[in-house]
Amino acid sequence: MAEPPSLGGVFALIREEEGLTAIRPGSGWARITLGVHSSLEAVGLTARIAGALAESGIAANIVAGLRHDHLFVPWGRREEALAVLAGLSRAGAR
Repeated sequence: MAEPPSLGGVFALIREEEGLTAIRPGSGWARITLGVHSSLEAVGLTARIAGALAESGIAANIVAGLRHDHLFVPWGRREEALAVLAGLSRAGAR
């Protein structure tokens, strides 16, 4: 699906009472898109992921899309975050 030209590289828009937040590519953070199809019925999925990252001292913001969740982590910790996620995936496969 092509991105509408009016968004100018914006990944997501979040409207709040106080204003509009635009999430777009920038330095300092990395976006990790989870390859699993997530839904509201997947109770605890984002909590488990956030908890595992927190245990490793990795800050993360999670944005839920219709089919996938997207994690935003500090750029310098991206490889470590991927390793934590891989560990969760292996643990879930058992």
